[in-house]
Amino acid sequence: MYLNRKFLIGMLGMLFLGGCTATQTGILGLAPMGDRKEYVQARDLYSAGDYTQAIEQLSDYIYKTKNVKRREARAYRLLGMSYEQLGQLSKALEVYLEALEFHPKDIPLLLAAADLYQRTDLVDRSIELYEQVLAQEPNNLEALSGQGTNYSKMGFYSQARFFYDKFFELNPAAEPLYRARYAETFLRQRNYKDAFINITMALAGDSSSPDFWLLSAKASRGLGRPQDALADLEAALLLAPGRRDLLANKALWLYEAGRYKDSIRTAQKILEQDPKNQLALLIMAMDEYYLGRKKDSRRHMQAVLKGDPDSFTERVAEKLAKQLHW
Repeated sequence: MYLNRKFLIGMLGMLFLGGCTATQTGILGLAPMGDRKEYVQARDLYSAGDYTQAIEQLSDYIYKTKNVKRREARAYRLLGMSYEQLGQLSKALEVYLEALEFHPKDIPLLLAAADLYQRTDLVDRSIELYEQVLAQEPNNLEALSGQGTNYSKMGFYSQARFFYDKFFELNPAAEPLYRARYAETFLRQRNYKDAFINITMALAGDSSSPDFWLLSAKASRGLGRPQDALADLEAALLLAPGRRDLLANKALWLYEAGRYKDSIRTAQKILEQDPKNQLALLIMAMDEYYLGRKKDSRRHMQAVLKGDPDSFTERVAEKLAKQLHW
């Protein structure tokens, strides 16, 4: 009995030493004991922000032997992350894909490659890899939210919500960013009520994002609440006063509300940053037209027509010029 108990304790000790989870050891994990020093050095370089040296150390560590057993998934993962930090995304993807040849079912590698495909707009490939993750771990939160983002990018908003619904079911306290992405799927389908409900939930968790306020503004506008929409837009501009997309929305909405002078002042803020901005010039031309300033209106419309001939703003300007006989 004594020997059996001693044997059991020894086996449990080996289990705890060799079977640590990602949570226990960190995302970068532990390397095999024989190579631990080299791997830890590379990990320390990465942690210190010395990504170039980390790449050199890891490349030597991975490729110095032809024994593929030495090509650990964790080392590949760290190498790919180092390339990502340097902005060398294509090189990072090469590393992940090579690693997957040796470790085709490794979840962290699959997630890393899927995320990188998504960020480089190779959405079809990203979907495939997230599907492989979900086949192994149906409740993997990163894969569920990743698929939600992918299908939203493709314009399949109902399908996107299928994944987000499961994601929120498993993770009801998810970060507000995910709730905002969920809200956007409703907004894209002009379901302004549900868009507003969900973006309000996102703002309750984080009111510091101008993008969240912009989503709320668009939802309010869709619900026929123009004053609330402008108020939300003002909140966004307090956080990001120079953002041209926010200023452009404000100038356009003020024009639609008949507040032409306020619209002009807002459009001028865009032109201070970008004197040839076609949309701002067009909004000013329309404001001035309805204020009776025909000469100024004509001058700004001509400036629009001298801009990018292939832009949507240009096409709108051409139609308006014909209708209003500029």
